[in-house]
Amino acid sequence: MKTKLVIVESPTKAKTITKFLGRGYKILSSFGHIRDLPKKEIGIDTEKDFTPKYVIPTKSKKVAGELKRAAASAETVYFASDEDREGEAIAWHLSELLDLDPKKTRRITFHEITKEAIEKALANPREIDRRLVDAQQARRVLDRLVGYELSPFLWRKVARGLSAGRVQSVVVRLIVEREREIQKFVPQEYWTIEALLARQGAASSESFNARLTKRDGATLDKFAIKDTAGAADIVKQLEAAPWKVAAVERKTMSRSPLPPFTTSTLQQEANNKLGYSAKQTMVIAQQLYEGVELGPDGSTGLITYMRTDSVNLAEKFIEEARRYLGEKFGGRAVPAEPRRYKTKSKSAQEAHEAIRPTDAGRHPDDVAGYLDDHQRKLYELIWRRALGSQMADAELATIAVDIDAAAAGGTTYTFRANGTTVTYKGFLQVYESDVKEALLPELKKDDGIEPQEVTPKQHFTEPPPRYSEATLVKTLEENGIGRPSTYAPTISTVIDRGYVKKENKRLEPTELAFLVSDLLVAHFRDIVDYQFTARMEENLDEIAEGRREWVPVIRDFYGPFKSNLKIKEGEISKKDVAEQVTDQVCEKCGKPMVIKIGRYGKFMACTGFPACRNSKPLPGSESAAAEKQLVDEKCPKCGSPMMIRHGRFGEFISCSNYPECKTTKPLLKKVGVKCPSCKEGDMVEKKTRGGKMFYACSRYPDCKFAMWARPTGEICPDCGALVVFAKADMVRCSNKECHFERRLEK
Repeated sequence: MKTKLVIVESPTKAKTITKFLGRGYKILSSFGHIRDLPKKEIGIDTEKDFTPKYVIPTKSKKVAGELKRAAASAETVYFASDEDREGEAIAWHLSELLDLDPKKTRRITFHEITKEAIEKALANPREIDRRLVDAQQARRVLDRLVGYELSPFLWRKVARGLSAGRVQSVVVRLIVEREREIQKFVPQEYWTIEALLARQGAASSESFNARLTKRDGATLDKFAIKDTAGAADIVKQLEAAPWKVAAVERKTMSRSPLPPFTTSTLQQEANNKLGYSAKQTMVIAQQLYEGVELGPDGSTGLITYMRTDSVNLAEKFIEEARRYLGEKFGGRAVPAEPRRYKTKSKSAQEAHEAIRPTDAGRHPDDVAGYLDDHQRKLYELIWRRALGSQMADAELATIAVDIDAAAAGGTTYTFRANGTTVTYKGFLQVYESDVKEALLPELKKDDGIEPQEVTPKQHFTEPPPRYSEATLVKTLEENGIGRPSTYAPTISTVIDRGYVKKENKRLEPTELAFLVSDLLVAHFRDIVDYQFTARMEENLDEIAEGRREWVPVIRDFYGPFKSNLKIKEGEISKKDVAEQVTDQVCEKCGKPMVIKIGRYGKFMACTGFPACRNSKPLPGSESAAAEKQLVDEKCPKCGSPMMIRHGRFGEFISCSNYPECKTTKPLLKKVGVKCPSCKEGDMVEKKTRGGKMFYACSRYPDCKFAMWARPTGEICPDCGALVVFAKADMVRCSNKECHFERRLEK
């Protein structure tokens, strides 16, 4: 009996689907793209309608052979790659590779890996959508032309190893321009007056805070109190002033739940709440989608497809969620009519449903024992957001109290105190929001008030913050730059290529980013123009919708781009862009030294290159300071002093007799805490290959104790484990079973 062959992209996905299909089906994985453009050449025939040259990568040749043999003997071949444009392109590449009779092939798609979804997909096959394939092919060709023609230009004009990209370079520009805003920012001083008050005759425990908002009935603007003298004058006027309640205003209001996650909002919320990078979020979400081993249940897909612009939810899920929520929280927790959300993005196209759990009743606690910590946290975030989106509004009672202080001289100062109480939690029972309760004592008009403390507070306006991954993703989406599925790899690329570094979870541009961004803005404006990039995304959308042909879109872009590239090749000199004359001479050959910039920042180099290869750190730079710093250690090979040097991955220790002796070792940065496991080693900073910081024992590999969070040096008073820094201004116990945490004193 002939079998039916189902081809998916991932072996995990194949394993999950296998348990839903009985005998007669064979499920194989293509391990991603089975064909791609060649790595060592541009692979695009620009003279013949930009025809791509696809090849089978070496790593895929064995898989390609297995798929061909299996397809030849199969009764029917189902291409079951993901339902977005890239998945459609993978299906098309498979069909081209296998070269089968079209009557023998089927295209199936599903938004979740469940038995019902797979059976429904098999019952409703379709043909490969060439419009989606063309849109994905156009993006691939476009990005290849920009990357493979502009990157070598940067090598020749700035430094080897640099890269440029259609979306990547726009991201770098955004980060650079934000940094310039910060650098140009001039802080402005302003003051506020705050008071700790209590109703006359009330206990001090009933005190509450209020802030000065009006003077003689007129609202004070932010800069009304400009300096110390102005603030001190108001405080002095209030010393003998009588205080009383002038007005009490009570309101009721409601807070509605947020819609379920899209790719973009998931990346933002996972960054804000869990500290995950966009790349990390997508990797974990992929695991949850493709399937996780749930003991006797086997490999199970826990969430729907994670690349989507839609906030729509399937009717079946809405019904399941409403039934579960009603049973769990009572009928009031579920609104009379189901909540349905509309996608705001005019270009939503990736998939047709929001990210949600495949089973509304699968509580995070039910699967926690089968998931690692990262998977558990992300699944819980998705589950709570999706279930919360179908719950009733939270109901709040707010109170605003105005307190007048009649100062000497006849001036009346008005202070306002605000209170908020949650009268019904609604969706807050499932999904945490930024609603903060603030209680006020019972107050009524004309009540006498006693000031316990009146405090002037100095403030300075702050510059716009550097982008976090969350705020950058939000900005990209708002400007229509790229697509949510491209955000994670793009951000990862600009970090890996040395344009951006992460400092305290914020994205900081390097010197190289300023140089390259300025060069592209000056000479390749369209490439880094926000509106131009957004319009190109709209063009790709129109191709996917069948309203435009892909070749003319590429031709309209490539002609002017190539022409400008030729002009700039002759106009721009590397010396003008990346070299700066100095008054220093080379100590080896006597020729002038210049400041150059490479992939890892500025350095001094001899103009006699390549005959003289002398180079050294820029005087006064961190790397120069590091290279002068000897450590109290001898080289184990030659006995020379060891010293700190600065390389592409940061500081390290090497022999001072370099290049004659090339001994190196990592520089261990102690955090001032002894290893709690072996009690001998010191806890030191380390980085993973991906650049993520962790903390481990200095005696590795003899002691393999390690942790992600930075230890504070304190011992937990409850269980004796190390206390570590947590989110915001909190510290917590490193023992997951212990619930100790506290706020840091400011």
